[in-house]
Amino acid sequence: MTAPSARAAGLVLGFAADRLLGDPQRLHPVAGFGRAAAALERRTYADRRPAGVVHVGLLVGGSALAGVVAQATARRRGPLTETLVVAGCTWAVLGGRSLEREALAVHDHLVADDLPAARRRVTHLVGRDPSVLDAGGVARATVESVAENTSDAVVAPLVAGAVAGVPGLLAYRAANTLDAMVGHRTARHDRFGWAGARIDDVLGLPGARLTAALAAAAGPDHAGALRAWCRDAGAHPSPNAGPVEAAFAGALGVTLGGPTTYGDRTEDRPRLGDGAAPTAHDVTRARRLAARVGLGAAVVSALIAVRAPTQPLPPRRPRR
Repeated sequence: MTAPSARAAGLVLGFAADRLLGDPQRLHPVAGFGRAAAALERRTYADRRPAGVVHVGLLVGGSALAGVVAQATARRRGPLTETLVVAGCTWAVLGGRSLEREALAVHDHLVADDLPAARRRVTHLVGRDPSVLDAGGVARATVESVAENTSDAVVAPLVAGAVAGVPGLLAYRAANTLDAMVGHRTARHDRFGWAGARIDDVLGLPGARLTAALAAAAGPDHAGALRAWCRDAGAHPSPNAGPVEAAFAGALGVTLGGPTTYGDRTEDRPRLGDGAAPTAHDVTRARRLAARVGLGAAVVSALIAVRAPTQPLPPRRPRR
């Protein structure tokens, strides 16, 4: 087995592990990274962009370096070890099964007409204020989260792993986690979090476009997905969430966007797609579409990995 084949096999195995097992229940490495990032922020924080650049550089660069070391060590031990290391890292950074479980829980509360429970549960998926959401608002928030996080937590890391192996997987997850921690435009992080938001945009761009393309290919309305993507995505404030949410909206025949409240701040998000507002039934449809998109991404990523160039390992120094 060659190194590209080992990488491709590891991505597929890691994807399968996420689908079967979901996130690790204890000692999750992403949670550990988040704690380390929060501790480092207490030392690096300043209300300036350069401080944020240093913070992101240390964490994303450190994650990539750890990936380089892990991948090189695994390759020296043989293709089976490399496959298992890629698989383990892929499982650790993916979040598709957990996303599906959270969306299902919100759906069940909506179907049971338990709006307070649905509001509480949707906070596991979105950062917006749940107290202002009616049942339709909860359904819309869930569909939007399923769309965006299918890209962020499934497709984009698979693409990063296909192109750059373990360093790509770890660097992408570090950048995406930092965006969630400091990339939002709060008063504290408006300048400090700029670098985290921008690097996440750059690293997530290929995965977002592949997610939108797969949603158009796998969804029930191919033409509607392409139309909404081309027409509506550019109006969204996020360069990556826009194409993904628009393609999902068009594929499902619903309209996403509208007033969105975060604490004391309300944004009027652009309308994406055509059709009625989402309902609990559309949450189920979004989950099914996300599962098809994830499977398609695993196949595409494996094909990319097989063809990706692999740097040869430096020769071992002879022992004296």
